Amino acid sequence: MEMKVITLPAFHIVGYSIEATIEEFESGLGKSDYHKLVERKNEIQHRKNDNVMLMQMYPMKEDFNAKVDKFTHLIGYEVTSLENVPLEMISHDVPDSQYVTSTHRGIESEIGDTYDYVYGQWICENGHEPKDYDFEIWDERYQPESTSIEIDIYVALQS
Repeated sequence: MEMKVITLPAFHIVGYSIEATIEEFESGLGKSDYHKLVERKNEIQHRKNDNVMLMQMYPMKEDFNAKVDKFTHLIGYEVTSLENVPLEMISHDVPDSQYVTSTHRGIESEIGDTYDYVYGQWICENGHEPKDYDFEIWDERYQPESTSIEIDIYVALQS
């Protein structure tokens, strides 16, 4: 698995926020908001592109477990301005940061294995500390029903 450390400038996201465990999100909450977001994408002004972002923001507590503890899932689009956020949607500012990035290839249900490798092995072996969030970019390679999807993963790193 190819890993790369990059720096991205600050950016903004507009979309839906969900408080849920991984299991709750994957049991249908995520798909429901994904479809609602895509249906309403033309209401989101200043959209940078048509790539959907899934940002996951974690509480910084030592015994946090994404399978058991709820955390914030933000599914939305990157925007160049936060003017005129549609009703029922939220906006979120993401600071400039360094990220380790990788591409998950295969079936979507196995993306946890990619995260386990990044958080459980790569970060430790390379002397980094994660921040409290990561995100995925779902572009034209994201075909939810396919067995060969590609999802780019970005894990924020402490400076």
